[in-house]
Amino acid sequence: MQNKKIWLSSPHMGGGEQKYVQEAFDSNWVAPLGPNVKGFENDLQSYLGGDVHLTALSSGTAAIHLALKLLGVEQGDHVICQSMTFSASANPIIYANATPVFVDSERLTWNMCPDALEKAISASHRKGKLPKAIIPVHLYGMPAQMTVINEIADHWGIPILEDAAEALGSHIQHRNCGTFGKFACLSFNGNKIITTSGGGALVSSTREDANKALFLATQAREDQPHYEHREIGYNYRLSNVLAGIGRGQMEALDAHVAARRANWAFYKDALQDISEISMLEEPDGYFSNRWLSCILVRPSSGLNRETIRLALSEENIESRPLWKPMHLQPIFQQYPFYGENIAESLFQNGLCLPSGSNLTGEDLTRVVACIKKLYQSN
Repeated sequence: MQNKKIWLSSPHMGGGEQKYVQEAFDSNWVAPLGPNVKGFENDLQSYLGGDVHLTALSSGTAAIHLALKLLGVEQGDHVICQSMTFSASANPIIYANATPVFVDSERLTWNMCPDALEKAISASHRKGKLPKAIIPVHLYGMPAQMTVINEIADHWGIPILEDAAEALGSHIQHRNCGTFGKFACLSFNGNKIITTSGGGALVSSTREDANKALFLATQAREDQPHYEHREIGYNYRLSNVLAGIGRGQMEALDAHVAARRANWAFYKDALQDISEISMLEEPDGYFSNRWLSCILVRPSSGLNRETIRLALSEENIESRPLWKPMHLQPIFQQYPFYGENIAESLFQNGLCLPSGSNLTGEDLTRVVACIKKLYQSN
């Protein structure tokens, strides 16, 4: 009989979601508008703190696309994007008919390398045209080096669009990820720290931008009794029903962060005797939500990241390689890349272990036992 499936990061309901969803049904607010949407936006705004404004959307990808539109990105423009990320960070650049310029990672946080970023900007400057935006990503909940990245961006006058899709609940010196840039995106996909089944949000630094985002996300309908359109709009608004799930999830967010951080600590302690395995520590002043617990595997004696992944799969345990860098993806190989091979090395040797906030002690023990057995038998 096969063991119970252990998922990488499955949805975890906190208990309060049904109340808000039922309210939506009872009031017949099942359209992409309604009190749950506004309530969810307020909850997120309060959680993030600072002078930010939230627009709840159908996905984090939609948030990046709208941010690029608000930044005036169009055909012929360049946008710098972290190479090691999910394709949703880069795809909206193509939606805008612009050119992505990919930048390598660094080993401290696995995120955008400031040195490579400076080289990419300098190269564009020499060609007579600065990039329109910079998209750093907070991978796996670990904040990027935002202080130095912001200093570079400010020096050149280039706006920051944070991809904080994996980093709700993470912060640097108590300043939340998602509040460092002119814009930021959040994701509430099914595997994220909180979920609305599918959904996201755009974080704007001004009320004016948030209002414009809302306008574009609702098909750019003008304030007329009939349907009047002077711009191309999008069907990007989050539904009131899904926003109800989000409101309930917000009540459990801190507990979810605590559980995922506990998962990471368990793996760190349990695997510390295997010298070929290491885990990413938090720099001073950094707080990661530990969305996913990841290991780096130093190949030895025939064991590597892939042999561990396959061994876990044999035990019905889901794991996943780190993100394959965008500059190595077939669809993006023709675009510029600045850096060395840090992101490539991380991809080749990194593995994401099961990390859901609903994992049991038995689940975590099974994962560790499988890995230890593999090394002991080898």
